[in-house]
Amino acid sequence: MTKTLLALSAIAVSLAACSEQTPAPETRSALFDDYPTKLFKTFEVSCDGPGDKFSHASNDRFECRSPLPLDTTAFLILNYDGHAQDLPTGVRRMSSTRLGKSYRVDAELFFLVPQKDGASVKVPVRSHELDRQLIQLYRYFGGSPI
Repeated sequence: MTKTLLALSAIAVSLAACSEQTPAPETRSALFDDYPTKLFKTFEVSCDGPGDKFSHASNDRFECRSPLPLDTTAFLILNYDGHAQDLPTGVRRMSSTRLGKSYRVDAELFFLVPQKDGASVKVPVRSHELDRQLIQLYRYFGGSPI
């Protein structure tokens, strides 16, 4: 399954031209009977590319930030009025929410484009292939996609 998560990262990089600045559809979620420890551990292990930075903000939120190829970086800076002194990054985020006895896991994949004023623009990545792979990943770890 680590290969699947690495593939998700590769998809994110290749989809810059398909990105829009509108919310992603709610197809990247699943319900789990128990806390999905193995899913989150695999997510952490998959954040191992050159320049990748993993953060575990809490028991409920995990994030991997990755540098982007030059062509993707240039595309994002030019199309989203980015700041060339603070380069865009690819972000993969997973979070969980307890719902009674079960857990809801949500995945997000987006580009973060820093602006000259210090703010950042969040550019979601839309991909039916990515959604399909996330569904497979959730099922592999015992989740039911919603």
